[in-house]
Amino acid sequence: MFRKAQRRQSKLRLALSGPSGSGKTYSGLLIAKGLVGEGGRVALVDTEHGSGELYSHLLEYDVAPLDAPYSPARYIEAIQEAEQAGYAVLVIDSLSQAWSGVGGVLEMHDQAAAAVRNSFAAWREVTPEHNRLVETILASPLHIIGTMRTKTAYEVQSEGGKNKVVKVGLAPVQRDGVEYEFTTVLDLSVEGHVATASKDRTGLFDGTHFVPGEDTGQQLQRWLSTGEDWDRSSARKAAELIGSLEQIEAVPHLKNWGNKHADEIGLLTAHHQDQVRQAFSQHRAALAA
Repeated sequence: MFRKAQRRQSKLRLALSGPSGSGKTYSGLLIAKGLVGEGGRVALVDTEHGSGELYSHLLEYDVAPLDAPYSPARYIEAIQEAEQAGYAVLVIDSLSQAWSGVGGVLEMHDQAAAAVRNSFAAWREVTPEHNRLVETILASPLHIIGTMRTKTAYEVQSEGGKNKVVKVGLAPVQRDGVEYEFTTVLDLSVEGHVATASKDRTGLFDGTHFVPGEDTGQQLQRWLSTGEDWDRSSARKAAELIGSLEQIEAVPHLKNWGNKHADEIGLLTAHHQDQVRQAFSQHRAALAA
């Protein structure tokens, strides 16, 4: 019955959460580009009235416009069509419409509650529909990136002795707790589109602040494609890089070493990237002394 736990190759379930203007669609497509590499096919389900096609200069991808009603069943149909068409990554922009959009779960609940005159009984009818959508996402053979709007609030922040009003995101517009179904959840800010991980099973982004891009997708692909623990694999690679770095005997050769290994360093975990960069700085200082 029981066996030794071992992480196996898997597909990405990534949620990008943030207020309007935080770069969710843009970031999702760049991450998808990094995930598939050369030749991989990307599709996008666009519920945002054509805004998903504004980024066609970033990469080649296909779009499936999805208009109201935004019922879970229509999302499921779109996911299944993407699977049958052989795409590698599906970006769903956005999952919030399935909850609060026209014909979404909240509206389905209101209609059911009016019919039976019982709000609790209506949830018993509607919740299985939403559960089927979640299960379809989790069981899909595709990498899936879903965007979710957050409720927007404003707060006053002090900067340089002056106060300014800043737009901040709060909870995602989706069912409470849905974010726990994803491998990684990145929260995006309006200022600079900077991401922080509110949940990260990969360990790649814990405690870091960064702007998501193609390299983020490459990091995730490396983690997903290996059956061993990525932190241990990253640690071994960092040790190899530091070992080769310490063999350099002249300062001018350090820059060449950095350029040569930049991609490899970028695919390490944040902790091991810092280790390599610190070793680089220390070795440079020792050679210059």
